[in-house]
Amino acid sequence: MFNLTATVKAWRAQDPDPATAAALDELVTRAAAGDVAAIAELTSAFSAPLAFGTAGLRGPLGPGPARMNRVVVAQAAAGLAAYLIDTGNSDAPVLIGYDARHNSAIFARDTAEILAGAGLKALLCPGPLPTPVVAFGIRHLGCAAAVVVTASHNPASDNGYKVYAADGCQIVAPIDTEIATRIAAAAARPLFEIPRSQGYQLIGDELVDAYVARAASLVPVGAAKQAAWVYTALHGVGAATVDAVVSAAGFRPPQHVAAQNAPDPDFPSLAFPNPEEPGAIDSAIQLARQTGAELAIANDPDADRCAVAVPIAGQWRMLTGDELGVLLADDLLRRGVTGTYACSVVSGTLLSELACAYGQPHATTLTGFKWIGRVPDLAFGYEEAIGYCTDPAAVADKDGITALVRILTLASALKANGLTIADRLDELAIRYGVYRTSQLAFRVGQLEVIDTAMARLRATPPTTLGGQSVATVDLADGWNGLPPTNALAFIGGAVRVIVRPSGTEPKLKCYLQVHAERSADLVAARRATAETLAEVTTGITAALGW
Repeated sequence: MFNLTATVKAWRAQDPDPATAAALDELVTRAAAGDVAAIAELTSAFSAPLAFGTAGLRGPLGPGPARMNRVVVAQAAAGLAAYLIDTGNSDAPVLIGYDARHNSAIFARDTAEILAGAGLKALLCPGPLPTPVVAFGIRHLGCAAAVVVTASHNPASDNGYKVYAADGCQIVAPIDTEIATRIAAAAARPLFEIPRSQGYQLIGDELVDAYVARAASLVPVGAAKQAAWVYTALHGVGAATVDAVVSAAGFRPPQHVAAQNAPDPDFPSLAFPNPEEPGAIDSAIQLARQTGAELAIANDPDADRCAVAVPIAGQWRMLTGDELGVLLADDLLRRGVTGTYACSVVSGTLLSELACAYGQPHATTLTGFKWIGRVPDLAFGYEEAIGYCTDPAAVADKDGITALVRILTLASALKANGLTIADRLDELAIRYGVYRTSQLAFRVGQLEVIDTAMARLRATPPTTLGGQSVATVDLADGWNGLPPTNALAFIGGAVRVIVRPSGTEPKLKCYLQVHAERSADLVAARRATAETLAEVTTGITAALGW
């Protein structure tokens, strides 16, 4: 039977971090005095361990097995080491990278010491680096695995532990459960029994230099490079690497949003450090207006995602993830890049039309680059949550920096011909019809709220959305060859809606698409799709009961 007092006491005895130990002491004192919030936090933090899955670990910082802290990270590192040894992968090195969040450097060093203590060759990055640089390093350095300590675009109170396999992709089942089993075994032993060593290797500048050279090489010889642009790192780790890549490629340097350029784990100017959140890139857009720039580009804090804003019909706005994905794919197709063009099931469907038009195969995967990155003969992959794999031969993951290089190349080429990103979007709409996509994200305090909403949708699904009849497809049963996943699709006519829980945040997400057939009157077609999309938004919100 679970004994909260005994569990807390045992945890406190082995915690090596004075900060979390002090935080736990304060919680215990408050709980003993009857503080309801403290009792709830203790119960939440100690009732069950933080689940290790295909996204690794991610959660709030704090004491307890359900939080991110040095004890949990040490157990995860020990579990990973045991997995690599047990599966005969102990000869190749393991790369450890980290971002600039609270405790990231400490968690990364702990990981390096524990991997080295297990007899593995641990390579520790010299400082905070973008996640794509580490993903690049897996193949470049011939690694058996990699760890990136990051919570990506989550709030400042969170951190995470992302694990990659030797193929450069994030782990998938059954690797996650095999590592989780070994993590549980490590957690069953006293922490001091996990061996440590200072025998890890601190890598130098060669990894970043190699990544910069590769990213710069994506720009075609003789390409135009005169796009004027603004950049924000959103208080993350992208700026230094972006500047190095841009300089090596020969593009005009950006105007930086100075207040957001240096890494800051508190993200002081942002409610949420996610470019998708309303208002997150407002500072970049404002600077772009002031300086006469043609586009504003943002990376999320670990620089694996990329957001772009441009002026359209006289108004600045951020491109949707689907719009940017289609622009990048179309540019590659025009340049004759062959292979499979892939996107996640929640992304828009225009990519399949593009690939077909150029005689290239298209693939749909489950959400996440652990699936997209493993598509055979991948030429380009994206998901609507502003993640883009634009150089899969080198980085089998989303990469916000090479996506930035690709969009600068496209914007500069268009500018050299007197055109803009908006002009290219018009051209695509005339050729393929108007595809209007949007996302609704409902942030919740308790995950049970999401479970209740999904159950309600399954029990009483909508039969019409946007004035069109829709059929329900439960992706829990699998769909079009995809493995089962917890999602629902509502499809009919020109309407497509997919609803699923987020895999990394306490959110329920709805992915909406409305399509209008080809028309010379883009104004009318866009007005009609906007009206239908508004109706679909109202309808799915009502069906959720929110």
